[in-house]
This record gives sequence, structure tokens and C-alpha cells, in this order.
Amino acid sequence: MSKKKKRRFLTVLKTILLVVISALVIWFVCSNLLTIYEKNKYPPIGELVEIDGKNMHVYTKGEGKNTIVLLSGLGTTAPVLDFEPLVNELAKKNKVVVVEAFGYGWSDLTGKERTVENIIGELRAALQAANINGPYVLMPHSISGIYSMYYANTYPEEVKAIIGIDPTLPQALNYFDESAPSMPKYMSYLVPTGVARLASYITPDNFLPIAEDGAYSNTNLKTTKAVTAWKGYNKNVVSEANEIKDNIKKTEKMTFPADIPVLIFTTKKDMNNHGKSNITFYKDQLNNGANKKLVSLDGHHYLHWKYFKEMSKTVNEFLKIQ
Repeated sequence: MSKKKKRRFLTVLKTILLVVISALVIWFVCSNLLTIYEKNKYPPIGELVEIDGKNMHVYTKGEGKNTIVLLSGLGTTAPVLDFEPLVNELAKKNKVVVVEAFGYGWSDLTGKERTVENIIGELRAALQAANINGPYVLMPHSISGIYSMYYANTYPEEVKAIIGIDPTLPQALNYFDESAPSMPKYMSYLVPTGVARLASYITPDNFLPIAEDGAYSNTNLKTTKAVTAWKGYNKNVVSEANEIKDNIKKTEKMTFPADIPVLIFTTKKDMNNHGKSNITFYKDQLNNGANKKLVSLDGHHYLHWKYFKEMSKTVNEFLKIQ
């Protein structure tokens, strides 16, 4: 390549880089301005309570003798919105509460580690600050199964029952011979750069519930996209993912207390090469004490997206007999 062509090539390359960098800077500024606008447009729909100098979002609906506390799975950006159809059904006969952990929904970010002790300590403090008294029916989805196991063993007098939605339990890794998941730390930089917002625009279906038309309102879906742009894969979510291994170590010897009723909803999946499935695993976990029930459903890991009516009916029937 001649010197003249080389200089021309470098000039073109520098121009392209400048355009790309300028576009990224413009997107960064626009994304953060949109965040300010959206936070004013979509204010918290529940109550903000102060925990450790930060705000946690607590949403409550309905009345009844049972206080059901819904706990979200890892990375469920806006738990209050994600659980909305299930909350509406359960709230017809129960008091239903969704506490959004730090890093989720309208709750602040925190600098505290995402250990099971901290997560449960903050949950209990938020419930107390919102004057929501126990004992509680804990209803964990996915990773919150580990937190509920810790809660039930550490504060059994505060737990009336546990109702899991395909919950992750501490013994699962050993049972299925799997390793704990994790997230690269660079993921936590996606939100401030606007990448999470861009992803929610390009592939919105990856961030919204897979549900029948009408199950979630247009307002709910628009708000979910907005909150995803603010909170998707922030530092608390990444930290929580990378704390799973240690949180499992702290709880792997725990089992459901024999005197606490447990109902688990799980997905129907084929057995693996070792003859194991979600169903065989949960049956093994529910073998101590009475009032333990397993219900399998055809569907996504987020079973409440589709089966919120059926699940609510089963929950009400289960709690009646306790």
C-alpha cells in the first residue's frame, strides 16, 4: 500500500471512529435524559420505605387472613409489574405484598453485598417499616427459593407457609450435578451506557412477559420497558448472581421445616439421562412432614405469566386447609 493510500485509509478509519464515538455519546445523553423523563412519568405505584438510608418499594393489595409475600426471581427487572396478574387474582381473598429488593423496580441500588443474610434482613425491615405483620406466606419465584429456605429456617415463627413458583432450592446443584451460574461484572455497566435501553427497543420480547393478550395491560408493558432501561442488569443484580454459589453453601444443609406447609408449582420437563427432573427433585425435597404438595404445569419457568388464575385457585384451596 502506497503512503498516499495508507494516509487516505487512516483518515477514513478515524472518521468512522469519530462518527461511532459521537453516536455513542449522543445515545448516552439521550438515554439518560429519557430515564429522567420516564421516572417522572412512571412514579412508584406502591410505598417507599427507608432501609439503611435507601428506599425500598413495597406494594400491597387486598385483605384477608393470609398475608402472601411474593418474591421475584433473579433479573426480574420490575417484580411488581411482572407479578401483576397473579397479584390481582390472589388479592381477591388475601393480602398480597410485593417487596422489590434493592436493584429492582422502584427500589434504590445499595452498596451492601447481596448475601442471603442481607437480602432477608432488608426484606424483614421493609415489611416492618410498611407495618405489614406476619406470620407470612412466602411465595418465592426462582432464586428466591433459596432466600425463603433461609427465612423459614432462621425465623420459623414468622413463616406461615411457603408456596414456590419453580423455586431454586439449595440442594438443586448437587442433585443435578450442575455449577452455580454467574454474570460478568461488565454487565453492570450496560444500564448507564444505555445499552439496556437499546436492547429493550430492538428485542422487546426478551424483556416482556410471554402471556396471552390482555393478561398484561399496555400501561404495564410500557412501564416494564421503561424500568428495564433504568435497572436492567445493574450492579446489584450482577452481584446477586455472583453471590449464588456462596448463598447456596450457607443454605445447602437446610430443609423445609416439617411443621411449615409447602406448596410448589413446577414445570413439566422430561427426565435427563440420569432419570432426574424437576418433579423428582421437588418430591425428594418435600418428603418431610405433612402438608407438602407438588403441582406440575406445562409452561415457561415464569409459570405465573400464564397460570395466574389456576395458581391462585390452588393457593386458596391449599391455605384453607392449614
